Amino acid sequence: MKLTRRTLVLAGMAAPLAAPFVARAQSWPSGPVRIVVAYPPGGSTDAIMRLIQPGLQQRLNTTIVIENRSGASGSVGTAAVVKSQPDGNTWLAVFDNHAANPFVLPLLPYDSEKDLDPVLLIGTAPYMITTATAKPYKTLADVIAFAKENPGKVSYGSVGSGSVGHLAMALLSQRAGVKLTHVPYRGGGPAMNDAVAGHVDLLVGSTALSMPQVEAGTIRPIVQTGKERNQFIAQVPTVAESGFPNFEAYAWWGIFAPAGTPKNIIERFGNEMAATLREERIAKQLVETQQVTLTLGGPEAERAFVGDQMQTWGKVVKDNNIKADQN
Repeated sequence: MKLTRRTLVLAGMAAPLAAPFVARAQSWPSGPVRIVVAYPPGGSTDAIMRLIQPGLQQRLNTTIVIENRSGASGSVGTAAVVKSQPDGNTWLAVFDNHAANPFVLPLLPYDSEKDLDPVLLIGTAPYMITTATAKPYKTLADVIAFAKENPGKVSYGSVGSGSVGHLAMALLSQRAGVKLTHVPYRGGGPAMNDAVAGHVDLLVGSTALSMPQVEAGTIRPIVQTGKERNQFIAQVPTVAESGFPNFEAYAWWGIFAPAGTPKNIIERFGNEMAATLREERIAKQLVETQQVTLTLGGPEAERAFVGDQMQTWGKVVKDNNIKADQN
């Protein structure tokens, strides 16, 4: 390449801009690292981050601060991360509704695809549709048969309007040709309490929410929503097996960074978090207790997965005119 005065000038202009990011990447981490959980304490995303916090601190040799910034279906915490410096000191932990928010929250203050860089797809878990043991429903066919004869009289609870559980039930209702009445709750605890008490006929919830009560015998599993039966709840049939081929819906957990975070920092953070999640004690707890299938996919795997989720649930939102809770 021929060096000209212009190329030398341009190179000189670019160097000061690039230097801080290069230096930052080489010295990272140089202080506390913050993981923003976009949901309240006690939820599954918060629980996973706190489970891996000690091991991740040890691997990165720095303090990991877990900060809960909940509100507006996770968009408040996400917006805070989007506005943060892309220096590797701030990360975002999200749940599955992250992929639905662009469609159910019309005034979203950021672009989910442009303003965030994917880091790590932690894993997935099926949803479960359950009912109180006093209710008559034992199979999905029972539910659909009653709903066809009694439109709108079968109710189901979810953790909120616009949640993936809600969208999955809307899709199932659409495919089955029935009308179910949605009862949104502000979190899994209140939803489960009403399901156990029989105030709603059905509950759509993650396996982490549902399994303790299934094992206690207070609710009965009807179906799970994965493509195949999860090995730890193998006795529960899938929606696909119950007459709706190719039906899939998953809870999932992922990590993102503010757009422009240096790629080598993203790679190191993602790799160290994945290594922590692979530790026997942590992996066993997630896989056996919460029925999580650990994916541990890097940036491109997460980008592709979330893109597919957005395509799937965006169509459901549009077809059913669904809006999310704004609080």
